[in-house]
Amino acid sequence: MSTDLYARGRELGAWAHIPDRPLEGRKGGPLEGLTFSVKDLFEVQNWPTAASTHAQLPALEPSELVKTLLERGATCVGKTHLHEIAFGILGWNPLTGQAKNPLGVERISGGSSSGAAISVALGECDFALGTDTGGSIRTPAVLCGVVGFKPTWGRYSSVGVLPLSSTCDHAGTLARDVGTLIRVDEALFERPVEKSSLENLKIGFWNVPSWTTLEVWTAFSSLTDALGAAPFDFPEVLDTYSSIVQYEAAQVHRVALERENPGFGVPTLELLRRGQGIPQSRYLEAMSERESLKAVLEALFTRFDVILAPTVPAVAPRIGQEMLELLGGPTPLRPAFLRLTAPFSLLGVPVVSLPLKIGTLSAGVQLVGRSGDDSKVLSLALELETLISKTFKEFPL
Repeated sequence: MSTDLYARGRELGAWAHIPDRPLEGRKGGPLEGLTFSVKDLFEVQNWPTAASTHAQLPALEPSELVKTLLERGATCVGKTHLHEIAFGILGWNPLTGQAKNPLGVERISGGSSSGAAISVALGECDFALGTDTGGSIRTPAVLCGVVGFKPTWGRYSSVGVLPLSSTCDHAGTLARDVGTLIRVDEALFERPVEKSSLENLKIGFWNVPSWTTLEVWTAFSSLTDALGAAPFDFPEVLDTYSSIVQYEAAQVHRVALERENPGFGVPTLELLRRGQGIPQSRYLEAMSERESLKAVLEALFTRFDVILAPTVPAVAPRIGQEMLELLGGPTPLRPAFLRLTAPFSLLGVPVVSLPLKIGTLSAGVQLVGRSGDDSKVLSLALELETLISKTFKEFPL
């Protein structure tokens, strides 16, 4: 197969490995005719796995999820770059530098599933496998103008996937439309997604205007107003989330961290060293806090059938930008993005993230359901996607 098909994606930093021949899916399978890319955390037999780092990685067995998708008929065309070891939201790594956004190459793609989002946005594959520990599918998806699905924790197999945080890691999918996400999910579980409707549902929305730009909150509010959604409050979870993820990530990469030169880029190494410095007592305390936060979220779902939240605080920042000017004041990029997405990976609930077009760029909305309600969330996302495309085609920037 000619790699010219992927030239644009390679220019933007999407592709980590494109084989001479793709891995063909089973003839006659329900996903026959669809192609997919794989984030370079998934072990694929006879293909390299580097996790977009120079560091030594733990050994992996072949990914169960990739094997199942091939058995269901999808064809795997290659592996995509990511923010180094999935530990960031920018899409930066020491192998290729900063991944670039197809909607504006002077802007970040988002991460960590940067190459996954770019490969889908450019049409170089039909869907992509990514991982989401704190927003790593949802953020790059909407910044690049596509949809992302973070299932309930454990729904998609993580066997054969390099971990970052066993507590928060999720395998999931990205595509240009919700219908493709549904087709993949139905094929994986060999049963149809249950039909649901937004009509007559009790819908809540996370009321955090100070965490966004005016443009993003205006777009998000237009949608929540149209749906008759009611506001709710939810605590910031970043201290709890960071204590868990950084501690667990340092454990995953402890062998590399013992080397004189671990091989990580400076920003990644700083986060891993921070994780090494977290005492076990703090980690256990954070895990207890997580249980309390679960109870808060479960109480919300006694009031609402589903909830909505902004996916990102702003459209894709320019490469090199370090601060966002939000309604609540200047905020560093990492916490500004993570505080909107981290709660739902920390607590393991299903989310579909849909793009909201703002000028030539994109922000997004998260549709969140109870743990285990993946079919319902996917079905409702299909209806929400139609509403957005018909009623909210573009917001001015």
